[in-house]
Amino acid sequence: MILPEGRSFELSQELLKGSIDIHVHAGPHIFSSPRRVDPFQAARLARDAGMQSIVYMDVFEMSNGTAWLVNREVPDFKVYGGLILNTVYGGMNPRAVKTALSYGDGAKYISFGAHSTYYQAAREGRVVDGEFVPLSEIYPKFKTEELDRCISIPVDEAPGDDLDEILKLIAANPHVYMITGHVSAEEGVRLIELAEEYGINKTVVSSAVTKIASTSQLQYVTDMGAFIEYTLAAYTHTTTIPKTHYYVEREYASIDEGMSGADEGGVKHVAEQIGELGAEHCVICTDFGVYTLPTPVEGFREFIACLLDMGTPQEDIRMMSKTNPETILGLPHL
Repeated sequence: MILPEGRSFELSQELLKGSIDIHVHAGPHIFSSPRRVDPFQAARLARDAGMQSIVYMDVFEMSNGTAWLVNREVPDFKVYGGLILNTVYGGMNPRAVKTALSYGDGAKYISFGAHSTYYQAAREGRVVDGEFVPLSEIYPKFKTEELDRCISIPVDEAPGDDLDEILKLIAANPHVYMITGHVSAEEGVRLIELAEEYGINKTVVSSAVTKIASTSQLQYVTDMGAFIEYTLAAYTHTTTIPKTHYYVEREYASIDEGMSGADEGGVKHVAEQIGELGAEHCVICTDFGVYTLPTPVEGFREFIACLLDMGTPQEDIRMMSKTNPETILGLPHL
């Protein structure tokens, strides 16, 4: 590989201009997981860096309510939000989706859970006497109060009534995009198949699924028009230390999260996979907001810089950081 000429700090700043980060976790949050910036700070920093927009993700709230507030207080900038179907909202809850579509600035996305998917919650646990033990085995209440309410996508059977209603609601609102959430790779593929069946035109495969899916699975869903999400938080920085605390119960805190070591490949793997899939099918974002990380804006610049160092062409970076997010959000290509 021959690195392109012209790479510089200034170029990474220039490529920020007009870009959109579709995965920002600004505050507020629960006490055990402090935030780096509040939503107003996140918006102002992005605006002042020349970015076009950011999209708030929130595991506890409809972030389109946050967007409503920010859009009234931060001039010359537009932000968006949506709903993550976590157990805070009862998991697979059509009523929450209906409400989110008409609340604040209206949901721009519906995500099928983050921590509150069965796939992820079933794997959360603690190292006990040198052995990893799921929380559901250590704390029986975790199973009944949390795990049993988590989202699971039927892979080999028809959708249940709640999933069917949610998919129909998303399809009836074409300005809304669907995010797979932190499901298994097989569930993620099934959700994209269902989206095509229900006429949902805009879909995003969560970075959590991207990391565990095979390249052939990702190629399969891109053939159905899905965008593949890559977040910097999934591959660098504090990936190897515990930083995700979804539960207010302190005993459920993910204190052993990521302690097995760095994720294989890192940004090098991201760049190589983007090359295989094609930049037209991919979107880059940060998943930043936790206080152990830089600001989301700096994280986005770092991601751009890392891809430049991996030889990713500038036009591909612009496509993944600007053009594709514009398509997902239904914005004109400026």
